[in-house]
Amino acid sequence: MSQRPRANSRPQSRPQGRDQKRPQGKQHVQPKNRRIVLFNKPYGVLSQFTDKGTEGSERETLSNYIDLPGVYPAGRLDRDSEGLMVLTDDGALQARISNPKYKRPKTYLVMVEGTPTQEQLDELQNGVTLKDGKTRPAKARLIDAPDLWERDPPVRYRKSVPDAWLEITITEGRNRQVRRMCAHVGLPCLRLVRARVGDWDLGALKPGEWRLV
Repeated sequence: MSQRPRANSRPQSRPQGRDQKRPQGKQHVQPKNRRIVLFNKPYGVLSQFTDKGTEGSERETLSNYIDLPGVYPAGRLDRDSEGLMVLTDDGALQARISNPKYKRPKTYLVMVEGTPTQEQLDELQNGVTLKDGKTRPAKARLIDAPDLWERDPPVRYRKSVPDAWLEITITEGRNRQVRRMCAHVGLPCLRLVRARVGDWDLGALKPGEWRLV
């Protein structure tokens, strides 16, 4: 059953101990006992439980939405990106999801500026050379605009420039990789939503909602 978002929570109203440092280290949990959380991360939320960047910061973190002790993000999602995050209390599973050597696919719905050509799609599919090296081959295709929630804040459009939606699947997770890949082929990213990680997808989760699987 989906958990309702706690978007109105603020640091001063969090339960005591929420900002205490979480224990580190990976722990193996038997599959029948482990917990896996699927979370639809809203735009602007940090993919961590505490904000270590600025003392007294009011930037939202996972702790504004997930009140479940002992689970940790398996990988990250940029603050300006939205969509599926997987959290677990199983350190071994966490590594298998987040470590690129396991090649677990991650699928993104990407709104780009411009009209993609087949040549640009071929570049994305074959791998592009970024500052940190060439990316692995990816799946990339043009899709109709998906039925998504309205983003807050809204996407900034340029009326004089067309936009389009792509579905891109990658098997690695470099910093801001999908955005950099799109920019490299001349398609600046306007909105990015992660829809699937391995066998898990967003389903009917609304922004800020989570569920156990």
